[in-house]
Amino acid sequence: MSIKAILFDLDGTLHDRAVTLRAWLAGHVRQFGLPAGYAERFLELEDHGYRPKAEVIPQLVQEFALPHDPRTLLDTYAGHVQHAVPMAHAPAVLRELRARGVRVGVVTNGWENLQRTCVDRCGLTGLIDDLVISKAVGLSKPAPAIYRLALDRLGVHADQAWFVGDSPRNDIAGPQAVGLRAAWLPTTHPLRGEEPDATLDDLRGVLSLPGLSVTGSGR
Repeated sequence: MSIKAILFDLDGTLHDRAVTLRAWLAGHVRQFGLPAGYAERFLELEDHGYRPKAEVIPQLVQEFALPHDPRTLLDTYAGHVQHAVPMAHAPAVLRELRARGVRVGVVTNGWENLQRTCVDRCGLTGLIDDLVISKAVGLSKPAPAIYRLALDRLGVHADQAWFVGDSPRNDIAGPQAVGLRAAWLPTTHPLRGEEPDATLDDLRGVLSLPGLSVTGSGR
C-alpha cells in the first residue's frame, strides 16, 4: 500500500536537541559561573531529556557544592529552546515529502509551549500538517492512543504511514504496537531488543522508505 503520511518524533529526530542543549549550556555556565565539568555532567544525568531537570539540577548543585538555589538554575532551562536548530536535512526532507503529496505529522512528548516554540525556531512550522504534543492532548508516547490520535488527525490508517524517530521504546516499539512501520534514526539510545523496520543513516533515508512514491503531484 502506498504511503500517505510520515509521522516524526521531534527531539533527536527533526530537532537536533544535542546541539541546542550544548549551545544553551554554554551560556548557562557563563551566566552563573559554573565549574568545569558541569555541562558534561548535566548531559549525562539528563539522559537525552528522559530524566526531569527538576531532579537533575538539584543533584548537580549537590555534586558540585554550588552556592546557587536549584530553582534559580532550573528557571533558566525553558530558554534552551531559543537555541533550537533543526536536524541535518530536516527542512529539505519535509519539503520533499510535501511536494510528493505525503502528509507530515509530529508526535512528541513534552510541554506544549516549549515544543511549539522549538518547532518554530527550527523553521519547521510551515512544513508540517499536524503537531501532537503529549501535554496538550493528555497522552504520552508510548501509549497506543497517542499514535492512533495522530493517525486520525491526518486521516490515514496505520498501514499507510511510517513513524520516524530515535527512541527505541517511544518511536519503534510504541508505533509498531498499533500497526505502524517504524524507521529508526540512531541519535540517542541504543536498541535493546527492538526491531525497527528500517534504520536510517540520516533523515534523507526517509525519502527512500518502502511505499513512498518517487514523485508526486505536489501541494
